[in-house]
Amino acid sequence: MSFVTNLDNQPPLPVPETNPDRVIELGWFPDIDPAVVRKDHRIREGVTADRLRTALIAAIISVGNDLGPWQAAQSTAGFDSLADVPELIRIDGESRLVHCYRRAVALYAKAEIVERYRDIDTSATGERRADDLDPSVTELRRDGLHAIRDILGKGRTTVELI
Repeated sequence: MSFVTNLDNQPPLPVPETNPDRVIELGWFPDIDPAVVRKDHRIREGVTADRLRTALIAAIISVGNDLGPWQAAQSTAGFDSLADVPELIRIDGESRLVHCYRRAVALYAKAEIVERYRDIDTSATGERRADDLDPSVTELRRDGLHAIRDILGKGRTTVELI
């Protein structure tokens, strides 16, 4: 017994949506707009929209991992989104928590971009100039972690007595 298939009349495969500039919708956390991140955090046009989106998704995962237990507690308490969590401080009509979340994601994404792009397209002279102009990856990650700790209500300094 054999099967015969006609490959000439196959329906075309669906084409996935390929707009890398579209807003990343997150549900409980606020949406992330790649165009706003690019503008606000001075991400150069040499970074393609696809690479920015990939870095943003990685950052969303990292920040989400750090905030997972806190977010679960807020959901259990009945809050349907980060914007619904009670917060006294509102800036430009949005909760301080929303601003901190977007900042953490953007800084983590920029850290990944700075880390990845420097080895590809800079000479030794360009590397030195890039070091002078761009914040270091460590500074970007530190500031992102500060934004996460601000959401969690934790201090920014750990001190140990020796």
